[in-house]
Amino acid sequence: MKKVIDSRQNHPLFRQVYDYMLNRIDRGEWTVHTKLPSIRLLAEEINVHRLTVFKAYRSLTEDGKIYVKDKSGYFVSEEGFCSREIQEGNNCTNNAVPTTLSEIHRIPAKYQFSQALIDPNLLPNIYLSDYVKKVFDLYPKVMGTYANIQGDDELRESLCQHYRENHRLQLSSDELLITTGAQQAISMIAQVMLGPMDTVLIERPTYSKAIEIFRRQGARLIAVSIKQVGYDLAELETVMRTYKPRMFYMNPTHHNPTGYTVPAWQRKLLVELAEKYRCLLVEDDPFRDIYFNNPPPPPLFAYDTEGWVIYINSFSKYIAPGLRICAIACRNPLMEQLIKAKSLADNGTPLLNQKIFLHYYTSQRLQQHLGKLRIALQVHKEIMEEELTQAGWEWSAPEGGLNLWVKLPEDMSAETLFRASREQSISFVPGEICDPLGEQKSWIRLSYSFANEILLREGMQRLTALSRTL
Repeated sequence: MKKVIDSRQNHPLFRQVYDYMLNRIDRGEWTVHTKLPSIRLLAEEINVHRLTVFKAYRSLTEDGKIYVKDKSGYFVSEEGFCSREIQEGNNCTNNAVPTTLSEIHRIPAKYQFSQALIDPNLLPNIYLSDYVKKVFDLYPKVMGTYANIQGDDELRESLCQHYRENHRLQLSSDELLITTGAQQAISMIAQVMLGPMDTVLIERPTYSKAIEIFRRQGARLIAVSIKQVGYDLAELETVMRTYKPRMFYMNPTHHNPTGYTVPAWQRKLLVELAEKYRCLLVEDDPFRDIYFNNPPPPPLFAYDTEGWVIYINSFSKYIAPGLRICAIACRNPLMEQLIKAKSLADNGTPLLNQKIFLHYYTSQRLQQHLGKLRIALQVHKEIMEEELTQAGWEWSAPEGGLNLWVKLPEDMSAETLFRASREQSISFVPGEICDPLGEQKSWIRLSYSFANEILLREGMQRLTALSRTL
């Protein structure tokens, strides 16, 4: 039987069907005591062998998620519907360790190491306030006007010029779409491109929200390891040839959560592989401007001539998080499909936000501020690394971004540390949340960008001291 694998782990295909079934229950498509499709019908619907569906049904039955009636078929159990109840605000279980990033972010913490956002005090807030006033002078009717669904024309033209001058991207304003943050962009791409059990390659580890989005879309995930030197391209080609994936979601620049950056020589070859195996590369690039020594290589989109790369460039992390501005770059006819999806999502990102961002981001003062911000974040990173060194934990120093991907001592689990840390008002992201296989239980993601220098050092000292008592 075929298995979905990465370089180190086996993940049977029936487990993907298992997850697919639970996702449909979570979405409310099947409620308590609903009769499920027969094994034959479901196998035909998602294009897998009947034996694979049978093993998934048997596993769901053993886990109490569904039940079987003799000669009647399979039905959703009350326990299987529990996850749906949690989404609606009812507690079916009392699990002290959250399983999603959004749940972690809702936990109040004095020492905040889970938020990959900039300390607001590091942003030029008074300067932004001045630009808000300027925008109302320039566009007095902006509050009474809808934006173009694709995005403000002036902003898209400005971004095209910026991309040409700084990132070697050749594109027109018709090939840009403004979205309300990167998460909306990823969700729209998934809606447009994916059907039930379509295969998606995804890095291991990766941005946990992307895992949730693709699973909710019913995708079959194949984990691809990312390392400090990039990807194993021979292995990646084997995976593409074997599984014929619909897309590869990647974060090749200051990767979240590891901080790795894929080298330039691999980027060109990745685009060639995408063309050869007709696999769309979805390049998520939210940290490009946050580098500590040398600027990163050009985006993969710069090497694409045949339309096999979608480029997502979010500015929400470090320019003005409250504006939620993100740009998608891609070629037609895919752009037209994304514009339709955007019209259904919110009918256009607010025009006021776009106009503020337009004048704010392109100003010389903000571009100068980015240089100062990089220095400040490097100081933050070094404070965190200094405390980690004294604790004897392991990590690879990133070239940019907002996070450290940290290996805990062998005798310690992230779950145990998280439970104890929560009582001390310390928050971080357990590594298994970032793992599409949910198995990296001795890793954690620590963000050094949100806490100020005093809280950063104090919180890290508390965290490492706490770990020695466990």
